[in-house]
Amino acid sequence: MNPEFKDCLKKKKIKEFSRGKALVSKELKTAEEDLKAAKESFNNENYKWTTIQCYYSMFHSARALLYSKNYRERSHYCLMVALRVFYGEKRLLSPNLIEGFQKAKTLRENADYYDQWSKAGAEALLDLAEKFLNISTKLLKSDKA
Repeated sequence: MNPEFKDCLKKKKIKEFSRGKALVSKELKTAEEDLKAAKESFNNENYKWTTIQCYYSMFHSARALLYSKNYRERSHYCLMVALRVFYGEKRLLSPNLIEGFQKAKTLRENADYYDQWSKAGAEALLDLAEKFLNISTKLLKSDKA
């Protein structure tokens, strides 16, 4: 077992969650809504909120993937660890998407906590969040998740 994943389980930052599969569609809907809001924010030149909303779109897509395995996260870091274990190691999600999710987390933290963001970063995240949502949706519909 992956040592980081094992540590997340031990610290109860990742837990088994029997209701997970029942909440997958709710998480995907939230991801879609966040992405739509991010596009509106971008069109209004609000790049800080675009950045934050893109990250949360990706977060909810990732959470849907984790819920499909009947697990739940209690840490954004452990959610990424779980994605690598369940989807990266099996090559269901490309390393670029998983790394992009990590980058989105960093950009969201910079926007939220340090008041640092850019139009270019927001634009890149819009594209990434849309890809992440589309691939997550396809995985979940194909039962590969």
